[in-house]
Amino acid sequence: MDAKRLFVDFHVIQTVPPSCVNRDDTGSPKTATYGGVTRARVSSQAWKHAMREYFKLSWGEGDLAVRSRRIIQELAEEIKRKSGMDSPEALEVSKKALLDLGFVIQKGKEGEGEESKEERTTKSSKAKKKQGKNNAEDKLTTLFFVSRAQISALADSIVKGHTKSEELVCVLKEHPNFEIALFGRMAASNHALKCDAASQVAHSISTHEVRTEFDYFTAVDDLSTEGNLGAGHLGIVEFNSSTMYRYATINVRELERQQIGEIDRVVRSFAEAFIYSMPTGSQNPFANRTVPDAVYITIREDQPVNLCGAFEEAINSSNGYSKPSILRLVEYANKSYQNFVEAPKYALGTGEGLEKLCVAQPMKNNLDLLGSYVRELLHDTEAVK
Repeated sequence: MDAKRLFVDFHVIQTVPPSCVNRDDTGSPKTATYGGVTRARVSSQAWKHAMREYFKLSWGEGDLAVRSRRIIQELAEEIKRKSGMDSPEALEVSKKALLDLGFVIQKGKEGEGEESKEERTTKSSKAKKKQGKNNAEDKLTTLFFVSRAQISALADSIVKGHTKSEELVCVLKEHPNFEIALFGRMAASNHALKCDAASQVAHSISTHEVRTEFDYFTAVDDLSTEGNLGAGHLGIVEFNSSTMYRYATINVRELERQQIGEIDRVVRSFAEAFIYSMPTGSQNPFANRTVPDAVYITIREDQPVNLCGAFEEAINSSNGYSKPSILRLVEYANKSYQNFVEAPKYALGTGEGLEKLCVAQPMKNNLDLLGSYVRELLHDTEAVK
């Protein structure tokens, strides 16, 4: 084992009823071909967004990050609050700082500003044109991932007159953020702003073949006249149902390298968000918010190990997929440990059928243990140093 390596892997078997959790550009549930058959798929981007929403339940706003093209306005608001500048001046100062950092700004178009529907319908065309110019918002040409604390620190630096690009880059690096460290940050305009991701989240796939189904529905017009028997609305929704294998991993040493505080809390928070979150696609008509059937967490000191190969041969069953999926996962993991990689240093499990891999316990107990194991291993490394 290499004490310089430390990975936490998460393996989840989860059943999702009829749903359209993640759809493509045509409105169809996303799929992938794996093992020669069509599988249900939920993209990693969809689940990571759901995880970031889940973080809001346990972290304060100041601890979180935002990903937006409207960073000009966010920074300007902080500059205005800290300096007393008026809004136009703060906006110009904000733009200059971001341009110096290498960002490209897209000029706002007329009518892009925010106004109410009532205002849009009552204003004269001349007034609308004037208001459109006033409301036009300049934006970054690309999304930028930045924490609330970093925005505040940038504003402090700018107000104090420290506005050189190198100074502003240092400000960002002096205020690391756990979300940015976990999911990474791209910045093609200035590579000094780039941040490597400490986590990886796989696309979730079904353990078996799926076929997309169609729901033909009608909606009644409650105020239709007597004798009008037609529907007020007709539509078709595509959906599928599946038992999915979900996988994610965290490079704990990367969090340490980026000087993220409370690493044990961050790892536990990631675990909880990955296990309990659900993308919100078509959630209202399907109410598909389920919890996992089984969760297997491993702490490894060699490399991350994705166990999706357990399902390369699609499971065939006429009596449910959850139990055979868990059994297949357990068998494949043990074969992998016998033939290719060492067994994990620690293994935690929740759910029935994991007995040959670990002692199953309630999830809360395992989340507590996960945090304590991470603390222990980080402390042991510090002691060796």
